[in-house]
Amino acid sequence: MARDARNQIERLLRNAVASGIAPGAVAVWSVDGVPPRSAMVGHARLRPDPVTVGLDTWFDLASLTKPLVVTTLCLLAIRRGALNLATPLAEILPEARATEIERVTIQHLLCHSSGLPAWRPLYAMAAAPEEVVDVIVRVPLEARPGTTVVYSCLDFILLGAILGRLTSEPLSVAFDRQVLRPLGLSGELGFRPDADRYSIAGGAITPAVECAMTADYGFDPGRVPPPDPAAPDDGNARFMGGVAGNAGLFGTGRGVLTLAAEYLPGGGHLLGPDDVAVATAVGARGHGQIRGLGWQAASTPGSSAGPALSRSSTGHTGFTGTSVWVDPERRLTLVLLTNRHHPTHRTIDLHPLRRRFHALAVREGMRE
Repeated sequence: MARDARNQIERLLRNAVASGIAPGAVAVWSVDGVPPRSAMVGHARLRPDPVTVGLDTWFDLASLTKPLVVTTLCLLAIRRGALNLATPLAEILPEARATEIERVTIQHLLCHSSGLPAWRPLYAMAAAPEEVVDVIVRVPLEARPGTTVVYSCLDFILLGAILGRLTSEPLSVAFDRQVLRPLGLSGELGFRPDADRYSIAGGAITPAVECAMTADYGFDPGRVPPPDPAAPDDGNARFMGGVAGNAGLFGTGRGVLTLAAEYLPGGGHLLGPDDVAVATAVGARGHGQIRGLGWQAASTPGSSAGPALSRSSTGHTGFTGTSVWVDPERRLTLVLLTNRHHPTHRTIDLHPLRRRFHALAVREGMRE
């Protein structure tokens, strides 16, 4: 049955790549006590020369950075008493004092209920990365904190800055020291990967989407930082040197699965049962969204989890074509990584592909 499931998932990915959804795709899934299974199809890169995708391919994980990096580091900071979910920003960030955001709490940021808008072109609003926090705290709120959910990259950019100040080290260094090394994942996940050392999936050659968005806000699209093969697709993360709380993480399917499995009930090698319970509990609702700490609940209408996963599942997706879901009832972790924006941005909805992958893994892949 396991072999049959893998064949069906590989066929699913092959059809997806053949239809032009993405040049390449890697699926990795696992249940407690069972070695991870995987399927991979297509190319990591098409230009300048075609490179076949593999289990060792590093993908731009985009917004998977939010739960995998920021939520994990916040949980560890809470455990050691360095952070509290109820703490208002004015007590942590001097820049937030006497602003609209001063009473926003850490939980508000983690649950996307701060009231901050979804996005702003920070590279066009700040003269240097060091000014990003000062810019964000002065962005007008779109809602009163705690009253609704607005999925916001700004929330997690602020959290990344807060974590850096707590540890007095860059976010990338804190993540490597506190998470990657203890889990043995330094060769599977990280920021600013070395293109000479790792095979990196190709991204968009031109930042067409951000240029259009930046112009829509009345800024010069020429301010969008230029793409780079080992830099994230997200322009704000590129502006911040490739390391931000909203995006910037790269990694393999195995790396994503190993870290995400820490969020199964009972925790893992790094996280404990209490950490997982806090992170995956519903923390905010609104605008059709149901959110935990950094994670989206499968019960969110239209989520990419699909009907095959239990309603208690939590997961996240990334703009570049990535997703991860954890089903606590089946103790199942599922990762699907694609490079859908290589060589140009695509607007194809990947949710049907994700849901079908989940259904195959649940229905057949775990029967033995």
